[in-house]
Amino acid sequence: MIAHLEGTLAEKRDGEVVVDVGGVGYRVHVSSACLAALPPRGERVRLRTHTHVREDALDLYGFQDEEEESVFRELIGVKNVGPRAAQNILSGIEARQLAAAVVSGDVARLTQVPGVGKKTAERLVVELKEKLAALARTASPRAGGRRGPLVEQLEQALIGLGYRPQQAAQAAEAVAGDAPDRPLDEMLRDALKRLRG
Repeated sequence: MIAHLEGTLAEKRDGEVVVDVGGVGYRVHVSSACLAALPPRGERVRLRTHTHVREDALDLYGFQDEEEESVFRELIGVKNVGPRAAQNILSGIEARQLAAAVVSGDVARLTQVPGVGKKTAERLVVELKEKLAALARTASPRAGGRRGPLVEQLEQALIGLGYRPQQAAQAAEAVAGDAPDRPLDEMLRDALKRLRG
């Protein structure tokens, strides 16, 4: 199984990327959160991966960090939640927020995630409550103190341009982390470059 890929980010589009590793392009399915956190095309990238083998295909799913990968693996262990569904869930809610909602039994929050109906939300709570408890304890406000008013404004501007809240949040934090003291318009340009690849 392929545990991680490290190479050049050759292509970047909604839901997937292509990573060039020594001349071989690996197509990797990624969540919108992971996509937003990736650098622009042509830069070096390292992705943790999960290899999913079916009769007719071999698919790779990529993650920005161990946390996202761990939650993905727990999700695909739930009845009727396959890899694509798990990736879609992680595109609609950050891994820590998902863990917090599951552990607190917040079915209403879970059903706000695209593709998650009431039955699936209830199943996630029943099957994952104990497994995600440790992660949920770290789901308090985001670490690092980078979520100042400028980051919030940047995030809202990206949402206004049609990006999903999760994508906007990830891109805004990534850009603010690179250089938090720049003007908003400059940060917006960088965030759009990052999102468009």
